[in-house]
Amino acid sequence: MTTRTWLITGANSGFGRHLASQLLSRGDRVAGTFRTAGSVDDLSGPGFRAYHLDVTDPAEITAVVDQAFADLGRIDVVVSNAGYGLMGAAEEMSDGQVEHQIATNLTGSIRLIRAALPHLRAQGGGRILQLSSVGGQAAWPGGSLYHATKWGVEGFAEALAGEVAPFGIGVTIVEPGGARTNFRYGSSVLAARIPEYDGTPAAGVRRILTEQTTQGIGDPALMATAMIASVEQEPAPLRLVLGSDAAQAMEGALTARLADVRSQREAAATTDAPLTDAVTGSPADLND
Repeated sequence: MTTRTWLITGANSGFGRHLASQLLSRGDRVAGTFRTAGSVDDLSGPGFRAYHLDVTDPAEITAVVDQAFADLGRIDVVVSNAGYGLMGAAEEMSDGQVEHQIATNLTGSIRLIRAALPHLRAQGGGRILQLSSVGGQAAWPGGSLYHATKWGVEGFAEALAGEVAPFGIGVTIVEPGGARTNFRYGSSVLAARIPEYDGTPAAGVRRILTEQTTQGIGDPALMATAMIASVEQEPAPLRLVLGSDAAQAMEGALTARLADVRSQREAAATTDAPLTDAVTGSPADLND
């Protein structure tokens, strides 16, 4: 087991807290961020440094990342974990709620990673874990804005992996299914109800959040252990699927998308421009 130094956003709850606790107990160093004063006091110790961070504040992101690298000298793993779910039909959400969801889950993640990249390059490498969700590969009514942020951050992280690999920086997108954290009934935000959506598919998520009768099947401690173990893998796995529900839902969604593409292969080709000879501009002789 290699001792490492980690930067974890949202270390005060959920996966962030499980990660921080496990890492500190094995002797790693952790720079953990929080928003609520006192929420990480029990994590204090020689291996832990706490930083206040609101990931919707660009200036604070840069300042905290720079300070953490300065304080610790080297950070081996950056975990972009902070986020929450805005739930409800798209029409039910206010403009402010939409903007805050995107600023937290998507723009905040991008800014955090961009702030860390110069430091990771300068030190000769490192690892980035970007928390996504099964909701970054599959989508359900009532979660449109949450899905938008997770699908967006997945596209960013997947392209990023190719950009930074030459610098020895690995990127892993973490895809947990439902887990027994405070995400569902603690940090999720439910948009104001529009009665016309009652009885539609989008209303299902409202029922789940108001009745609070279901739990995710995932054990967050075991999921955190798997995230930590993934850092030992070389090369970095591009995706880390956690939970049987995540594996099943992602496979179903990807299979359906692939079927859609394959069914349109011939139709798609009808919109191609005619092949032309590069010199004469005439249609190319395909028999050459």
